[in-house]
Amino acid sequence: MRIISAISILLLATAISSAQNKTKTSGFIDLNYYPVLTDVDQDTFLTLNALVNLPARLQYFSFTNIAGNDSRNPFSSNNQYYSEQNLRWQIEDDSPLDLTVQWNLRSGSENDRLRLGFRWRLDDTSRLQDFFDSLHLAYSINFHAIQFDHESPSVWQMEHVFRMTFPYLSDRLYLSGFIDHTFNGEKPEGAPSAPIVLEAQLGCRLYQQLYAVAEYRINEYRRGDITNLALGLQYRIPW
Repeated sequence: MRIISAISILLLATAISSAQNKTKTSGFIDLNYYPVLTDVDQDTFLTLNALVNLPARLQYFSFTNIAGNDSRNPFSSNNQYYSEQNLRWQIEDDSPLDLTVQWNLRSGSENDRLRLGFRWRLDDTSRLQDFFDSLHLAYSINFHAIQFDHESPSVWQMEHVFRMTFPYLSDRLYLSGFIDHTFNGEKPEGAPSAPIVLEAQLGCRLYQQLYAVAEYRINEYRRGDITNLALGLQYRIPW
């Protein structure tokens, strides 16, 4: 039921955006399907992302991952899901800082969480803008400073997000992803003191909004294989 709730929120945000055309909202939805997983079979095979730029300097972003053995039926009880729902508010016009709230949902009971923090968009910072423009790189850090869940109140996270294009090679290519770096949290025995979760996806546009994608993953919460390579397709719907 929670996964249905998460997707409902995503679709609601999309409907709000579509209804707000007069206020010039923009955004995208993209669906990523990974039928090839090279090292960890029970990793994410389906990801749905959505971003909506709303009025009043608000932005909504979410993703929902589905992982498990039953890739033919994403809603099978044999699969698991993880979703992050983000609402961001730019504190002033032209400011590179946003106040943020994040709601985590996942399979199981009593393991959801709420995070409060702020995001610094380094590529929108005046003294750094020329540097990032020269690299064709968008880069931000979200400091999830306060966390409400079953874990210690001292847990916090740095979330790095990046997207890079390569116009000097081709307008069909991009590299994007994130690095989650969590401090003081619960972790399996033998895991690093501050584990990271990393995903970096290289995409190549095949036709219109259809992309071939290869995603390299690191998950230091896993024991055994902590890396994985996922190959698949992405379809993007911008507006």
